[in-house]
Amino acid sequence: MNPIHFDNRYVNLGKTFYVKTSPSPVADPGLIKFNKDLAEMLGLSVTELDSNDAAALFSGNVIPDGAVPLAMAYAGHQFGHFNPQLGDGRAILLGEIISADGDSFSMQLKGSGRTFYSRDGDGRAALGPVLREYLVSEAMAKMGVPTTRALAAVTTGEPVARERLLPGGIITRIARSFIRIGTFEYYSARGDVQAVQKLADFVIEGNYPQAAEADNPYVALLQSIVDSQAVLIAKWMQLGFIHGVMNTDNMSVAGETIDYGPCAFMDAYDHDQVFSSIDRRGRYAYSNQASIGLWNLTRLAESLLPLLAENSDPAVEVAQDVLKTYVETYQNHWLAGTQTKLGLTASSDKEKQEGDKALIEDLFNIMAANNADFTLTFFHLSRLPAENDAPSSVCDSDCRNLFDEPAQFDEWATRWRKRLGQQVQSNEDRQAMMRAVNPVYIPRNHQIEAAIRAAEDDNDFSVFHDLHEVLQKPYRQQEGKDRYMQPPEAGEVVMQTFCGT
Repeated sequence: MNPIHFDNRYVNLGKTFYVKTSPSPVADPGLIKFNKDLAEMLGLSVTELDSNDAAALFSGNVIPDGAVPLAMAYAGHQFGHFNPQLGDGRAILLGEIISADGDSFSMQLKGSGRTFYSRDGDGRAALGPVLREYLVSEAMAKMGVPTTRALAAVTTGEPVARERLLPGGIITRIARSFIRIGTFEYYSARGDVQAVQKLADFVIEGNYPQAAEADNPYVALLQSIVDSQAVLIAKWMQLGFIHGVMNTDNMSVAGETIDYGPCAFMDAYDHDQVFSSIDRRGRYAYSNQASIGLWNLTRLAESLLPLLAENSDPAVEVAQDVLKTYVETYQNHWLAGTQTKLGLTASSDKEKQEGDKALIEDLFNIMAANNADFTLTFFHLSRLPAENDAPSSVCDSDCRNLFDEPAQFDEWATRWRKRLGQQVQSNEDRQAMMRAVNPVYIPRNHQIEAAIRAAEDDNDFSVFHDLHEVLQKPYRQQEGKDRYMQPPEAGEVVMQTFCGT
């Protein structure tokens, strides 16, 4: 039985795009988690495998028929500095598969051993980052954020050397594409216009087929990627998500969240929150994510210039025109999404839009000044009635108690309720609209850390499984799961997150 049927288009691009690389076998693989729902969506028959066979498959000890394992070449701007050769140093693309719905997806093992691009690394992943990526990527999917998916996680039975010896793990992840902005930069930096064009044609065929119908498909491709990045980052901002390492080699041209290294969700709101241990100057702070998205897309546009027009000056002008649309697209999606989070119906009235934007920004400012929890603030707001303008109800108290100075919230809530009174909508409908976009549960840093500690220190995966189960229904309050809603106690606060893999 062949559990996976591959359609390996990437390998047909040519040898300059990759180095064929087999995963390095591991000593004693063990299955931690297998995503049956995702497997069924992909049309895979791996659900019929027993745990030992699944562990062998998802560790790379067994290569499925039809796979062509390879490490992809790419470059990237890392914290603003260009590195002309990076590539998959700890990930191996097994191949592409066609889902039951006819969509193309790529399957990759991360942590499966050294590749040509590993440099001084071992190509392995510690168990902790594997668990983090599984938890966060699958939670993001359930919250409706475009993302790579986690198909399986395994232990390797071998330690990896970091600051200390840690148990090893491998994650199998699925994406609509593992091509990055840095992939285009790799060939552009070498002056290989033919390779840039082949790559662009590949992305158009696999991710943006509508671009092929445009007068200039490459302009349409750039526009499509600009739009998808703007929408993606707006969704991050609406959830308090901080990617942590928005280098161009960590930004997917498919508009999916990729490379969950030092990522984190905010607890108490902070405009300039940084968790990543390697982001020492706050380049990728929460408030900088939208502008960094444009910076990265500008690097992509530079790589595509030879395809946008015959001469350089017109090509630059075309690129600038496309890039100019990013800010408006981002702001429109951010505003519309945040209006929905606050129960405000969208309006084409510019004055009302400006009023809503000011109301939203004022809320974030008082949240920041009062150490209010990001997720719980919106959750409790979704429970408040519109007509009660006095802080007397239990729901009001729950929300007020999040703020160091509740009077500041009271003043804002009065203005918010006045705005709600301008729209024709029942409390029930408005609250349902808010509950649909304001999660009850997010992958909080301290809870992820507890799951990692139990697994790494005690070989106990129950904490991981329990947390994962709760995160599969992020918008529904679950009986007996209130502790998963809560921010960390003083001794549980996670100050830094790490790449780790």
